[in-house]
Amino acid sequence: ERERERARERVENMEDQQCGLHLWLILFLHACVLGVYGIRFDLTASETKCIADELSYDSLVVANYRVVTENAPKISVKVTSPYGKTMHFSEHVYTGEFAFTATEAGNYMACFWMPSSTPGTTISVEADWKTGVAAKDWTNIAKREKIDGIELELRKLEDFVGTIHDEMMHLRDREAEMRNLNEVTNSRLAWFTVTSLFICLLIAGLQLWHLKTFFERKKLL
Repeated sequence: ERERERARERVENMEDQQCGLHLWLILFLHACVLGVYGIRFDLTASETKCIADELSYDSLVVANYRVVTENAPKISVKVTSPYGKTMHFSEHVYTGEFAFTATEAGNYMACFWMPSSTPGTTISVEADWKTGVAAKDWTNIAKREKIDGIELELRKLEDFVGTIHDEMMHLRDREAEMRNLNEVTNSRLAWFTVTSLFICLLIAGLQLWHLKTFFERKKLL
């Protein structure tokens, strides 16, 4: 009986260790997936700087920006879609934020510039750009759906897996588009090659006919 109890304790300890490893794995993936990344850059009076991100359809974007240089002139910000639709526009501001859902797939671009400043002025700007799972308000989601702890982390991982699936589908569609474009290009190139060869042979035949008639008129043949 003692040996059975010891064996049972060992099994329970192993299960606890496995649960602990699973928890650390979830936390590690959470840190990798939901990390917030920002960018800081210098902006001069005579230039416009843009940052771009390729988004798939229906992707959520949440971003904020701010001028970190003291006593700096104000900036203007414009965010556009791949087809030129304005998603956000602000003039003469020190800080701002925006959120939108991508209505079309492609590169979304955020451009920064100083509309009015002294030539030679340089300022520093910080921008945080979050998409997909990282852009969601998980605090409100947890309150609304009454979930917390491991269940919340699993929900985040589930959404992350869905995001990866959507990205893979997007890449597959892009690959199909590129493959179709390559096939069309190769077909057009083949027809162009055949047409060019036919034209060259026709010109060569016309030249031979012209030379033959010329020599016949000169009675050289």
